[in-house]
Amino acid sequence: MRPARIVVPETAKVGEIVEIKALIQHPMVTGHTAAGANTEPRDIIHTLTVTYDGAEIFRADFMPGIAANPYVAFTTVATVTGDIVFTWTDDKSEVTTAARTLRVP
Repeated sequence: MRPARIVVPETAKVGEIVEIKALIQHPMVTGHTAAGANTEPRDIIHTLTVTYDGAEIFRADFMPGIAANPYVAFTTVATVTGDIVFTWTDDKSEVTTAARTLRVP
């Protein structure tokens, strides 16, 4: 499991727009080195999926030009108290999952 930094407000009112930020540490091997192309197998994070209370609210498909330790920020509307679950998948099929709870009184 790779270290991830996630910022989600602890609480929000129903209908409030909340900003969510996430960053994950990853070496991001492109497969291109000083020795030439394809000298190492590519290993990048290719997908980030985020769900809120079980429904997908955000998806990003990353390409080889993405930076190491990719950072994303997006907004969603607070509707109910629920878990926001982040799932990153890389080329080696390694999956990193992290969750935060958004409380909506």
